[in-house]
Amino acid sequence: MRVVGTAGHVDHGKSTLVKRLTGIDPDRLAEEKAREMTIELGFAWLTLPDGEEVGIVDVPGHRDFIENMLAGVGSIDAVLLVIAADEGVMPQTREHLAILDLLGIERGLVVLTKIDLVDDEAWLELVMQDVRDVLQGTTLATAPILSVSAHSGEGIEALLEQLTILLQETPRRANYNRPYLSIDRVFTISGFGTVVTGTLLGGALSVGDEVMIYPQQLRGRIRGLQSHKKRVERAVPGSRVAVNITGIEKRQIARGDLLAYPEQLNPTLLADVHFRYLPDIQRPLKHNAEVKFFSGATERIGRVRLLDSDMLSPGESGWLQIRFEQRTPLIQGERFILRYPSPPETIGGGIIVNPNPGKRWKRHQPQVIAALETRLSGRPADKVAQAAEATEPIKIGQLQQITGYDDEQLAAAIAEALREGLLIQFEDGRVIARTRFHALLDAMYDILSNYHRQYPLRLGMPREELRSRLKLKQATLGLFLQQQEQIIDEGHLVRLKSHKIQFSAQQEAQIRQVIEVLSENPFAPPPRSALLQIVDEEILYALLDLDEIVQVQPEIIFVRDIYEQIVATILQWIEQHGAITVQNLRDELNTSRKYAIGVLEYLDGQGITRRVGDERIRGRNAPA
Repeated sequence: MRVVGTAGHVDHGKSTLVKRLTGIDPDRLAEEKAREMTIELGFAWLTLPDGEEVGIVDVPGHRDFIENMLAGVGSIDAVLLVIAADEGVMPQTREHLAILDLLGIERGLVVLTKIDLVDDEAWLELVMQDVRDVLQGTTLATAPILSVSAHSGEGIEALLEQLTILLQETPRRANYNRPYLSIDRVFTISGFGTVVTGTLLGGALSVGDEVMIYPQQLRGRIRGLQSHKKRVERAVPGSRVAVNITGIEKRQIARGDLLAYPEQLNPTLLADVHFRYLPDIQRPLKHNAEVKFFSGATERIGRVRLLDSDMLSPGESGWLQIRFEQRTPLIQGERFILRYPSPPETIGGGIIVNPNPGKRWKRHQPQVIAALETRLSGRPADKVAQAAEATEPIKIGQLQQITGYDDEQLAAAIAEALREGLLIQFEDGRVIARTRFHALLDAMYDILSNYHRQYPLRLGMPREELRSRLKLKQATLGLFLQQQEQIIDEGHLVRLKSHKIQFSAQQEAQIRQVIEVLSENPFAPPPRSALLQIVDEEILYALLDLDEIVQVQPEIIFVRDIYEQIVATILQWIEQHGAITVQNLRDELNTSRKYAIGVLEYLDGQGITRRVGDERIRGRNAPA
């Protein structure tokens, strides 16, 4: 299934041609019929001689509605540039052609309509030459020029044949498994609810899929799908689709919103773009200029930050960072158009290179420009490595969204990057750029080395503290630690393999004294505060890390052997009697209620015991 757009001047007979080709009048509004002028986007469809179904997007031609035209022309596979033979190329034709060129639309046909009104061959040849001259230097420079009459039908069959050939030579829209729909219409149908329409790109959608509307991030579910008025269970990339959504009301959605999977997009206030300024603009583009931004059906007000120059002269290209007034969902690699708001004028366009830079770049920074150049035109291996520069390892699906490669291209790029050592892949399939991987490892070594110097009597750094300082998820930290032989993961502690606790002779003597004090009355030992009269707090931390002592409550500490004896006593009692109470343990150990409660509450927390009313039974972590 393909989508073709019609563009051209308002009086060139676009809608009449579409009706002749499809039998459908794309002008559905009463005002459009009264004024004989396309104001809003119109839609129709037909089946070509080879059986290919084609959706038609008829865009407004009048200058007053150029922004409506932009909402429909961004996602087409090919274009029919319609020019009236009796009038020739008009200013609006040139603007439409410039927009098509900026959007990179390379496949199209130029259709000279109303040839039944021209009986002068010399005039017709003059118009054709004018058209060829206008096309030079654009993406449609080699487009065939066909002559037709929508009224008499002359040339219609040849047009359909040429359109068939053109679309057969046009690559199918890729499936990146990341579907998105730039919404160009939203309405309700009685008994069904909210319906949105657009051209589906990036992946397929199926009935029952959970989806999200961006930037509002509203969750809904697909109740039904239609393509060309036919119900379908699955819509494929490149097709015109109507999506019936449950869970979201019409008033919550507007043209230009994006429909995609939940958490697929991250609406942004900044975007890095490569921009081409049209040569016939009468003033340079200055830093911080206000512009209107168009991509797909999305329209936003923003300001341009020139990253590699002080201003752009007409005809020049450069790097911009666009700052939007409101959060905007964007797709990397999509084309965009910029216009001046007042007086309204199309000034240029280009490619969205980074839809989520996350920060305002300093201007005139060579390293920033170099990174953007790689994103735009680097080798596939370099692009995937750059996309994997995030702190966290990245999933393959996220790489696909960033790079815009299909499955085969992505697999080849990742394989090449792994061969060249640009990427490192973890056991769970995620990847990270080698530069980022080693930067994180260096940071990990530095953090642990500094911690060992600051706390030489501690076995290691708390795992959570290390994770927090590295700004990693726990699962990611685990992946990193699995990769390292020189870092020991003790579970709740992490240390360098080279680090060991070493006590001085004086400290060894203090430790022996602490153990003796704790052992004198093993089931009712002195409080922690009393032990700190004998040794420094750091030595107590070391004994805890070395598992020589066990702290069951802030002030209750047992020697490890005594603690294990207590646990064995408790479990044996439970084995014999089915459960144990605080009073049972107090009497069995000949200790006080304070110690009995402290031990049992600690064991509850460890899962060794489980409280049921006033009794304890075996817990899930109790040893066999």
